[in-house]
Amino acid sequence: MATATTAKKPNVGQQRSDISAMKTFVWVGTDKRGMKLKGDEQAKNENMVRVELRKRGINAQSVKEKRANYFTDAGGTVKPRDIAIVARQLSTMMGAGVPLVQSFEIIGGGSPNPALKKLLLTVKADLEGGLSLAEALARHPVHFDELFVNLVRAGESAGVLDTILDTVAAYKERMEAIKGKIKKAMYYPVAVIAVAIIVSSILLIFVVPQFEAVFANFGAELPAFTQMIVTASRWLTSYWYIVIAVVAGSVFLFMTALNRSWAFQQLVDRMLLKLPVIGQILHQSATARFARTLAITFKAGVPLVEALDTVAGATGSRIYAAAVQRVKADVAVGHQLNLAMRQTNLFSSMVIQMTAIGEEAGSLDTMLSKVAEFYEEEVNNAVDALSTLLEPFIMVIIGTLVGGMVIGMYLPIFKLGATI
Repeated sequence: MATATTAKKPNVGQQRSDISAMKTFVWVGTDKRGMKLKGDEQAKNENMVRVELRKRGINAQSVKEKRANYFTDAGGTVKPRDIAIVARQLSTMMGAGVPLVQSFEIIGGGSPNPALKKLLLTVKADLEGGLSLAEALARHPVHFDELFVNLVRAGESAGVLDTILDTVAAYKERMEAIKGKIKKAMYYPVAVIAVAIIVSSILLIFVVPQFEAVFANFGAELPAFTQMIVTASRWLTSYWYIVIAVVAGSVFLFMTALNRSWAFQQLVDRMLLKLPVIGQILHQSATARFARTLAITFKAGVPLVEALDTVAGATGSRIYAAAVQRVKADVAVGHQLNLAMRQTNLFSSMVIQMTAIGEEAGSLDTMLSKVAEFYEEEVNNAVDALSTLLEPFIMVIIGTLVGGMVIGMYLPIFKLGATI
């Protein structure tokens, strides 16, 4: 009598070690028709590759381990845009009937990014170990945030995971677009002014001393403006290391405080929100993120209090995050959402009124989506307008710094020419 034996299912840790032990082999072979084929395969050793190819009807002629290319294969990071693309690909494959585990294998195996490939294959191993997709993603909070995990959990419960993943992909693409706009608005003027300061420093260190040697032969008193530039050049030439040390130390202290002190982070965010033009863009961006995130989570069936907890970390502002936490506390004790939002003094009357209408009509997600669309468009228009307005302002700054020094250097020459 034959006895049935049940193979012991490998645990997740064992599967992860198997992944780390895998190597990539490049093979060349022929099929049953004699056609030449080539490709790559992941396996523990060369023999396993040959066995796998034989099962497919391929006669392997050469199998070699693929060596790491440190310029393309080593390192790599997983960016939010990569996660958005993965969500879109998963949605498409699941909609086409491809099983979830196989989808991760296909996407991970075809990824040129080593870090993303490792991440996806690790999630695949967790799925094969019996975890749900939400549980597997929750093990990687750096790449899959609380919003992503909660939406996936809701999608799995409702049996609409492909639709939810498509929604997540669209959401992340919108958020990345807004982030790109904000970075463009803030980095562009800073970068240009930094270049102007560097150019001015080069002029003071290398060019002005040459003019100073010429001025020494004049035997006349230099104009006050020229003398000021010469004095600045002498000081910077003698103590340039102090300037570098002060700048580097200030940046280091600022970044350290920004990373470690919650109070300092809130202070910086509060100051940014109060800036004349950029502050308004940051307000609109935070409102758009709040509305879009809450609309998506609420529509997916996540309870309002739990959704607000997720929304707090998605606003992109610590001031708004703290305000959303206060809104969550008020809603948890029975207050209406629009009333709780009014108490924060951060949301505009239009946002509050639209939220109130949505609550009364039972269409909160629809109203919040309209609010998000409006403010996303406002951010786009404001950033484009800001870029247009900043160009002449930046030109004035560059002209003042560089042109002022050039004029200061030629003033003694003009003065000498007038006396001849």
